[in-house]
Amino acid sequence: MWRISLPGSILASRVGVHREDEWAGDAAAFAREKLGFEPDAMQVRALLGGRRGIVNCTRQWGKSTVMAAKAAHRAYTEAGSLVLVLSPSARQSGEFLRKAEDFVRKLGIRPRGDGDNALSILFPNGSRIVGLPGSERTLRGFSNVSLMLIDEAGRAPDELYRAMRPSLAVRDGDLWLMSTPNGRRGFFWEEWAQGGPEWERICVPATECSRISARFLEEEKAKGEQWYRQEYLCEFLEQEGALFPREMIDRAFAEDFPGLDL
Repeated sequence: MWRISLPGSILASRVGVHREDEWAGDAAAFAREKLGFEPDAMQVRALLGGRRGIVNCTRQWGKSTVMAAKAAHRAYTEAGSLVLVLSPSARQSGEFLRKAEDFVRKLGIRPRGDGDNALSILFPNGSRIVGLPGSERTLRGFSNVSLMLIDEAGRAPDELYRAMRPSLAVRDGDLWLMSTPNGRRGFFWEEWAQGGPEWERICVPATECSRISARFLEEEKAKGEQWYRQEYLCEFLEQEGALFPREMIDRAFAEDFPGLDL
């Protein structure tokens, strides 16, 4: 029997290509094997989700960690891809980039910027992860985006959302929103409650997160029922002090009133 002996470097390269192909379609396996991150069942859903997703989650569920893993997976397995992570503030974008940099180091890559954006990571394959604060005036100009993640989407301005969606057009990129609720207003609430079937909706209340103890939740609940329901049970509630409920306002604009020529 003839045997062909391949040099170790070539064999390793071919095995590596095979594994990259597998990881390209399985961000959860990538997170476990390459990033050392063991996602729970709901985090796996977010990692494996497709083009459009909304994660409505409790505080301290780990959404920033999940987003960082999802961003690292896309950048590592899709050469030349652009991943944008939008947050309401520069501080939040910076915190996300720090989590992403930790994962990038586990990939054996030394994090470095792309030379254009202060909060950015350039990969050897030409991919980039760019963190941006939530100011619509400074964000226009990005295009060909492969993956856009909006952190704390419930607190990001609607103008940001409308300004940045077109940057997904050329590449037909993916869009994921992650946040704890912030009342029945804004694009996060509207997409969750009224968006189309293209959205995968994932809800994770604290009572379903094994990392948060029942004792802690009892203490938090004692601080205020409405606050607790929003921050930990993921409920979209009316803002305190609102004169009219959101549903009443929506009906007023939707209903036809006899005798009015509109």
